[in-house]
Amino acid sequence: MLPVIASLRAGSPRRPGTIDRPDNPVRPPKDSLLEAVGLAEAIDLDVFDNFIVPLQAPRPATLFGTGKVEEIAELVAENEITLVVIDHAVTPIQQRNLERAWNAKVLDRTGLILEIFGRRARTREGSLQVELAHLTFQRSRLVRSWTHLERQRGGFGFLGGPGETQIETDRRLLQDRIDKIRTELEKVTKTRALHRQARRRVPYPTIAVVGYTNAGKSTLFNKLTGAKVAARDQVFATLDPTMREIELPSGRCAILSDTVGFISDLPTTLVAAFRATLEEVVEADLVLHVRDISHSDSEAQRADVETVLESLGISAKTPDHNIYEVWNKIDLVSDERRAELTAIAGRSERRPVLVSAIRGDGLDDMATLIDDWIGQNDAEIDIDVPPAQGQLANWLYENAFVMTREVGDEGTTHFKIRIEGDKLGKLQGQLKRAGLTIPVCPRDVE
Repeated sequence: MLPVIASLRAGSPRRPGTIDRPDNPVRPPKDSLLEAVGLAEAIDLDVFDNFIVPLQAPRPATLFGTGKVEEIAELVAENEITLVVIDHAVTPIQQRNLERAWNAKVLDRTGLILEIFGRRARTREGSLQVELAHLTFQRSRLVRSWTHLERQRGGFGFLGGPGETQIETDRRLLQDRIDKIRTELEKVTKTRALHRQARRRVPYPTIAVVGYTNAGKSTLFNKLTGAKVAARDQVFATLDPTMREIELPSGRCAILSDTVGFISDLPTTLVAAFRATLEEVVEADLVLHVRDISHSDSEAQRADVETVLESLGISAKTPDHNIYEVWNKIDLVSDERRAELTAIAGRSERRPVLVSAIRGDGLDDMATLIDDWIGQNDAEIDIDVPPAQGQLANWLYENAFVMTREVGDEGTTHFKIRIEGDKLGKLQGQLKRAGLTIPVCPRDVE
């Protein structure tokens, strides 16, 4: 398809159906337009033209004024345009009227994002979540503007042609399908909860990688874990979460989770549909917020991510929050800008880590940050274990990180261990059963 993209001027009324973004940095109109073009290209659309439309007050019937509607109609007709993408929310009535005026399909920002998700979902869970978001979004449109929709569509996309389903003509079937998907996703939620319980029994701490779409999360994930998650220079390359084990500098292990990217004005239907997946972020011990620090819109992107996290109950504004920023793509900034960013990071209360996921710069510092955060309540302890207490020695290996081990002349083994704070009580019980005491008071790790 050959689309035209129209982006509304910054300062236009907030897009309905999206998450509120109070006190967010203002995003320049050009950056919003470029992002919209990137979204269109993500589903292989060849963009014919793109431009910003000043809009003081949206028209209930057509969103734009009469003159602008006619101007775009001429552009569409002269160049045989088949699709017009509007980087704004469009009501069913506005969509119907614009499609009639332009004789072309009209797709708004929410529909475009949902279309991308529909193309990228690979797992059964991902497909269900995307379909739920699609159907929830379409429900009101089927009621008020069904006459301009095809009676049949392929799958649940917006751009598909005739297919085997007819949910557009039957609201009851649509609701039945939504209820069925929600039931299946509830099973997914319960399954994920069981998996988290199993991980706690190991137990491995979990680190969730979040960030704006195309910030380099998957590339960073691959570098740290040696995984081969698809990492491409495009929006929403990752939809289905991936988890891998990583070994930290102290020798402890942790679970790293790669998640779906966020975006400005993320449709609430998507947040709701992907809640089962996003619960991995909610339950994580540590959240790494990966930012594309080379992007001109980095501050606004940061605010967008924090808004979505707050909608999940994770706030960076609380003093005891578990979020650390990772400033990625440092290789794309000048030496002067890098020095400036280093100085800014040094003055921050919670110092961000500057990395280049492509080149590997700063990854050791990031691994140390993760290790220190997870081990902030750990203690280092010296224990002498007699030869007859082999069971105690096994317990130490299974429940603590053995830093050093030295065998004395009489067969007594001197262990220097690092143990989590919540296991100190269990250690005391093991020592008591063995008739031993801790010879040296635990030293909190700084």
